[in-house]
Amino acid sequence: MQVRSGTLIEWLVPMAFIFAAGWVVWHMPAFTLTFFPPTDPSEFDKLSALFGRVDVTPGLSGLFGGTADIVDWLAMICIPILIYIGVRTVRRAGMEFESWKPADRLAVFIGRITMMLIVCLTSVMLYEVMLRYVFEAPTLWANEMSLWLAGFVFLCAGLYAMQQRSHIRIVLLYDAVPRWLQRVFDTISTVLIVTFAFFLIYGGYGEAFDKFYRWETFGTAFDPPIPATLKPMVLLIVGLVAIQAVVNLISDWNKEEVHYGGDDLDEDEIARIKAQVGTDGVGDIDVTGQHVSAKD
Repeated sequence: MQVRSGTLIEWLVPMAFIFAAGWVVWHMPAFTLTFFPPTDPSEFDKLSALFGRVDVTPGLSGLFGGTADIVDWLAMICIPILIYIGVRTVRRAGMEFESWKPADRLAVFIGRITMMLIVCLTSVMLYEVMLRYVFEAPTLWANEMSLWLAGFVFLCAGLYAMQQRSHIRIVLLYDAVPRWLQRVFDTISTVLIVTFAFFLIYGGYGEAFDKFYRWETFGTAFDPPIPATLKPMVLLIVGLVAIQAVVNLISDWNKEEVHYGGDDLDEDEIARIKAQVGTDGVGDIDVTGQHVSAKD
């Protein structure tokens, strides 16, 4: 079983993916105008004007007779490459669940992306607080950017939690029944998850596609495309959660004993704590730096 080695690439790749994906998302109207331009002239003009306002590289001409320029294409090409590198280089941390199929590696890599998104979200909030209360010059974009990032964090964390089997469980009955009945419970819950995902995607696809195709924005001064991105992202993540639920069922099927009632303990962390405070829980060395006797 692979355990996290803590190499720098495990954090640089997720950050590079966030940058590439963020660039593509911000310039997505360029790809829409290139491949699937609206047939309605008013919708075409509206989308073109929207892209003109947000284009980061207006001086570059589009490639292949379209609107997307060379930077847009490079960012788009980098996304699958970074996903491949990330899935290949991600390592399981000591406290993470011991399951390592390809779908698990993808979910853990998405979990690493989520961790870096939290860093970005915190940085945006700190930047806004500093400008607002120190320099008295608040931004027009930090609040919407925080909401946007938080939406992606919430969704991606749900997939990672499914892979880690860390969603809230009511295990009073589950832990008390034999393993064969636990398998029945697992099968029922997986079927319900897949069914829910199917009908959510089936019912929400039309609205999600419409928001994405029209590139619906938030309607504020910053005007980020929160509806155009988060609605399709909900359907994508729910679909991945359903796939991960099936993978979890297959991975756990042959386990002889499964109990979720107790908290998962990190034995290495416990050993380090014991080494600091003494084998019996208290010792001659106290973590506060003061001398403590084990006995009076």
